[in-house]
Amino acid sequence: MLLNRFERLIAWRYLRPRRREGFVSVITAFSVLGIMLGVATLILVTSLMNGIRDEMTSRFIGLDGHVAIYAQGGGLNNYPDIIAKLEQVPEVENAIAKIEGQVMASANNHALGAQVMAIPSDALSHKPLLTDALTNGSWGDFKQGEGVILGERLARNLGLSLGDPVTLISPQGRATFMGMVPRMKAYPLIGTIKLGMHLYDSSLILMPFDEAQIYFQLGSGEESDAGRVSLIELGLKQAEGADKLAATLQAQLGNNFRVYDWQRSNATVFGALAVQRNVMVIILTLIVVVAAFNIISSLIMLVQDKGQDIAILRTMGASRRSVMKIFCASGTLIGGIGTILGLGLGLFLAANIEGIKRAVESLTGQEILIEQIYFLSTLPTKTNPLEVVIIVLLSIGLSFLATLYPAWRAASLNPAEALRYE
Repeated sequence: MLLNRFERLIAWRYLRPRRREGFVSVITAFSVLGIMLGVATLILVTSLMNGIRDEMTSRFIGLDGHVAIYAQGGGLNNYPDIIAKLEQVPEVENAIAKIEGQVMASANNHALGAQVMAIPSDALSHKPLLTDALTNGSWGDFKQGEGVILGERLARNLGLSLGDPVTLISPQGRATFMGMVPRMKAYPLIGTIKLGMHLYDSSLILMPFDEAQIYFQLGSGEESDAGRVSLIELGLKQAEGADKLAATLQAQLGNNFRVYDWQRSNATVFGALAVQRNVMVIILTLIVVVAAFNIISSLIMLVQDKGQDIAILRTMGASRRSVMKIFCASGTLIGGIGTILGLGLGLFLAANIEGIKRAVESLTGQEILIEQIYFLSTLPTKTNPLEVVIIVLLSIGLSFLATLYPAWRAASLNPAEALRYE
């Protein structure tokens, strides 16, 4: 829709109403405000949902790898040979033996459920998420097998400090003539980690690999046998191919093994995030739609107010098409101004949301992001340029569509009727 100089001049002038048209100006201002808030909120929410998904993905992959291989009905035997074969697969960057187990952690008259994780010390170099998360203690002590490392919140809930003993109780005990006796052993706390996810910070225990084999009775007792592990974790060169590689390995290994990719292992979490994202986008898009209806209202009132001016323009030679273009341009300009303001506000909020969160928490004294509910302790954002472009085009498109009916009414105005009593 190209406008000539005359049409641009009239369209811009109609957006600057005189004092007697103040009410139209107020409705126009609210239209701009509604578009601005709708666009800004959409950009912020999509950036937040992208950031949360990426953050949780990096946490899950950083701890559990891209693909996990389990044995049916027990631990994996001969895992060094299996790892050697898996490392020959072109897509695989590293393969790590891993031991996992559920325990009860007890200290200072407190007992909490926890998840034990153990990998060989030389594999820690493949786990920067873990090595960078250490808040107290030393990895050197851990590699020497001198104790365990707990999630920061778990250590705090148990009232532990560095050097304090924590007793681990496993339900998989040993059989005696009096029944099953749980295994219990005390380990000194030599460090704490903070991963930024409540799920891990409140339940994770890192144990030296050799000690974990002993504790969970996965060793054979023979020096020539490496014992068993709970699973083998694969780190891939490209995360996108994890599902295809998992299907291929499952077919090759057969029914004696179970192979899961990271998306399948965390399908519930990512499915819930996807549903939440879609619902929020739909609801927030309605804000822009409501603002577009405000544009319809303001333009209809403008047409009513400018009826005589439109009639004079028609008698001076302006065509119906020209009048329609003038009012379409006025409404689209309202939406465009609101969209540009919303774009700037949305990008600013997305870039500074964590600082804004801290400021609000310090002013109100209330914790906004509760880790136990939202899993994360920070608000990560990731702005997708393509999504921003789609939001901007959607807003301008809705604004243009909102102008069609008022512009058609303006173009259909009969000059003789409008000027009859003048």
